[in-house]
Amino acid sequence: MAVWIRGGNVVNPAKGFLEKADVFIEKKRIVELSPHGALKEAVSRVKIIDATGKFIFPGLIDMHVHLREPGYEHKETIETGGRAAVAGGFTALAPMPNTAPPNDSESVTGFMLEQAERAGLVRLYPIACITAGQKGERLTDFGKLRKAGARGVSDDGFPVVNSQLMRKALEEAKDHGLLVSSHCEDPYLSGRGVMHEGEVSAKMNLPGIPACSEEIMVYRDISLARLTGCPVHIAHVSTAGSVELIKRAKSDGVPVTAETTPHYFTLDHRAVMEYSTKAKVNPPLRSEEDVEAIKEGLAQGVIDVIATDHAPHSPLEKDLDFEKAAFGMIGVQTALPLTLELVRQGVLDLPEAVRKLSYNPARLLGAPGGCLVKDCEADLVLIDPEHEYVLREEDILSKSKNSPFIGWRLKGANQLTMIGGRIVWERDA
Repeated sequence: MAVWIRGGNVVNPAKGFLEKADVFIEKKRIVELSPHGALKEAVSRVKIIDATGKFIFPGLIDMHVHLREPGYEHKETIETGGRAAVAGGFTALAPMPNTAPPNDSESVTGFMLEQAERAGLVRLYPIACITAGQKGERLTDFGKLRKAGARGVSDDGFPVVNSQLMRKALEEAKDHGLLVSSHCEDPYLSGRGVMHEGEVSAKMNLPGIPACSEEIMVYRDISLARLTGCPVHIAHVSTAGSVELIKRAKSDGVPVTAETTPHYFTLDHRAVMEYSTKAKVNPPLRSEEDVEAIKEGLAQGVIDVIATDHAPHSPLEKDLDFEKAAFGMIGVQTALPLTLELVRQGVLDLPEAVRKLSYNPARLLGAPGGCLVKDCEADLVLIDPEHEYVLREEDILSKSKNSPFIGWRLKGANQLTMIGGRIVWERDA
């Protein structure tokens, strides 16, 4: 059945503008995109969706998630993570490879894609390991992984400490058209740290992770990108120093891109003062000054992408003493309203916010999507910017509930998600 979405405000991040338009969808594709009122019903069977007062975005693409399957299905599966994602407005996910076994072979990549096909919810763009078993000793076979369906490589959760190996990874990845997403951390500086090193960690008597643990490796990877001419993508940027390093590198023409997550522009290290393990992440929540620098980096275009680093954990890993609890929080259902708050604050305009959530990750992954134009596949979401609600644990569709935003009043919510012209989620359904 054809679908006619009438009266909405279409946000096209590729062109950087917003327009009031009707969208007509048939046979998986957008066949017409016209000013409101210009379209006439052209088929006998058509589903009409009234989008008055709402925004139509391209489907959001999260280029940094953890879906835990295979191996840690008690935390999340591709199906449960996909269900939470489509509710949050995401139509595509790029899962990181720290599964069990790690995604370092064609068989694991293929299994993940098969599970996504079986679930029938989101498009999946797997990120495979840089090194075998994420051990940092030898590179995986990038060519075979690319052929199996991987879109990028990363040892996320583990930095590639060996600089010569990281240089080879950049060169190999460029040859095979793979994105290199770098987890920037000096493990010797991080040590046993469990939160940001600063006045709050001192008051709480907890071992800290200094900002320079991230910044030293950001500088290293920028230097390698400068040396090789091969692109590098900096994952989950959290510090002011990292933003400044990336800004300088971009101005010098170094092929570097970067992402951050909503928790790094929304929360700071004070969020763990009650020893809340739901706010324990790596990189850790940083200082108030770092939060402002992240916002400035987004506003200036230094940071290209807003991802989530969605990291589900069960109570077995989170309901522990702070020092023993696992790092990570979920985020696919809260990323959109937290990003829309940046728009209300004037940090980003709406097309640029959507660009960082859709168009830019699509381009970096070499994947379709991120735009709304005639003849493209109909991956889109319908957003009510005025919908206010208090996030409850029972609203979370992920298998895990480790979110520090439970109990927060959020504004802006997805109402409908469509992938390839097929409605996969509706708020009222």
